[in-house]
Amino acid sequence: MEQIKKRSWAEPFKIKMVELLKITTKQQREKAMKEAGYNTFLLKSEDVYIDLLTDSGTSAMSDRQWSGLMLGDEAYAGSRNFYNLERAVKKYYGYKYLVPTHQGRGAENILSQVMIKKGDIIPGNMYFTTTRLHQELAGGTFVDVIVNDAHDSENLNPFKGNIDLDKLQAVIRKYGAKRIPYICVAVTVNMAGGQPVSMQNMKELRKLTNEHGIKIILDMTRIAENAYFIQQHEKGYARKSIASIVKEICSFTDGATFSAKKDALVNIGGFLALNDKDAYEEASNLVVVYEGLHTYGGLAGRDMEAMAIGIEESVHDDHIRARIGQVLYLGEQLLKYDIPIVLPVGGHGIFIDAKKFLPHVPQDKFTAQALAAELYLESGIRAMERGIVSAGRNAKTGDHYYPKLELVRLTIPRRVYTQAHMDVIAESVARVYARKSKIKGLEMTFEPKYLRFFQARFRKL
Repeated sequence: MEQIKKRSWAEPFKIKMVELLKITTKQQREKAMKEAGYNTFLLKSEDVYIDLLTDSGTSAMSDRQWSGLMLGDEAYAGSRNFYNLERAVKKYYGYKYLVPTHQGRGAENILSQVMIKKGDIIPGNMYFTTTRLHQELAGGTFVDVIVNDAHDSENLNPFKGNIDLDKLQAVIRKYGAKRIPYICVAVTVNMAGGQPVSMQNMKELRKLTNEHGIKIILDMTRIAENAYFIQQHEKGYARKSIASIVKEICSFTDGATFSAKKDALVNIGGFLALNDKDAYEEASNLVVVYEGLHTYGGLAGRDMEAMAIGIEESVHDDHIRARIGQVLYLGEQLLKYDIPIVLPVGGHGIFIDAKKFLPHVPQDKFTAQALAAELYLESGIRAMERGIVSAGRNAKTGDHYYPKLELVRLTIPRRVYTQAHMDVIAESVARVYARKSKIKGLEMTFEPKYLRFFQARFRKL
C-alpha cells in the first residue's frame, strides 16, 4: 500500500440544516445583471447561486449560538446578555470597557467623533472604505503607511499588512505627534487581499508610539484569522493557541473597533472597546445618541448573546484552521488554472488581480467591476469589486483615486459552503478567463455621494 503523506482537509463540523439554492439560466442572469446596473451589490439574493459578496454577517451560526438566541434578555436597560458579552471581550481580548454597536461602522463613527478633531492625521495600514469615510467626516485625513509589498499582488512576504515604521516616522516628523490622535491598525488588511500583520511589527509599533504619546486603535474585525498566520509563519508562535495570540495582539493596543459579523460568526453586531476611562465615558454617551443605550447599542439581547458565544468559538484552533483551509484550497485550485490572484492567499477570501486578468481594459473603465459582473453572468456567482470604484474620488479635485491594486474579491462565508462549491467557483473563474479577450469595460451611469461601490450603476461599453 502506498504511504499516505498528507491527510485530506475536512470541515470540523457536520451539517444539521440546509438552505436550498436557486440555479438560474444564462438568460435569467443577463436580465438580473442588467436590472442591477452591473453592480453585484444591487442583485437580489434570490438570483444568486454562490454568494461570495462578503463574509460580513453571512456566516452560519452554531447550535450553541442558536440556543443563545432563546436566552435573549430584551430588557431596555441592563440586559444580562450585555454583561455576558462584556465578560467575553475582557476574557478573550483584554479590553477594560465595552460599547456595543449595531455593527463595525457604528463603532467607527463613535470612535472618530470621540478622538478626531478637524485637521488631524490618521495613519493606517491601507484604507478601508467606511473607516476612512468616518475619519474624513470627523475632519481627519487618512495617510497610508503600509509596507510597499502590500501593493504588489505577486510579492510573497507573509506579513504584507505590516506598518512601515519609516513611513510612519516620516508622517510624525511632517505633522507632529499632537496632530495624530491614533494609528489605525487593521488585522488582517482587507484591501490588500486579507494580508496579516506580524506580532513583531505590533511590538515595534507599540514602542514607537509610546515614544511619541500616540495611541493605537485596532480594527480587529478578522483578528482570529491574523492570529492563525502568526501561528503558522512567525517564529516562537507555532505551539501557542489562537486564543493566546489574539489576546497578545490586543495587548499592544489602546482600543479596538470590531465588526462581529466576521470573526464572531453572527449576522449583526459590533462594538468599540477601550482602555481609557475618559474616552469610554464620552463614547458611552454618544452611543445613546446614535445607536441605543450603552447596554445594548442598537442590538437585541439575543444578538449580544450569540456574539458572546461566537467570540469564544472564533478562537478555537480547529475552527480557524478549517476556515482558512477552505480559502487556501480555493486559491490552490485557481492557481492550477493560472488565474492571477493576490499572493500569499489571505484569510477571508481570494482576490483576483483584475489588471492581470483583463490587461486590455483600462482602470478608468472599471476593470474589476466588469470582471465581477462577468463572473455572475457565467455561473451565478456573486463577487465584489475592490478597486477604483471602492476607492472613490478625491474630495478636493473630484478625480478618481487610482489604487495600485484592482481586485475582485471572492469572499468565503464561514461554515457555509463545501469543497464542491469551491471547485465550482474555480471552474467558473477559469471559464471566464478562457474568454477574457471578449470582455469590455463599463461606464458609470449613477454615482452616489458616499461609498459609491454600494449603489453605483453601470452599463456595458
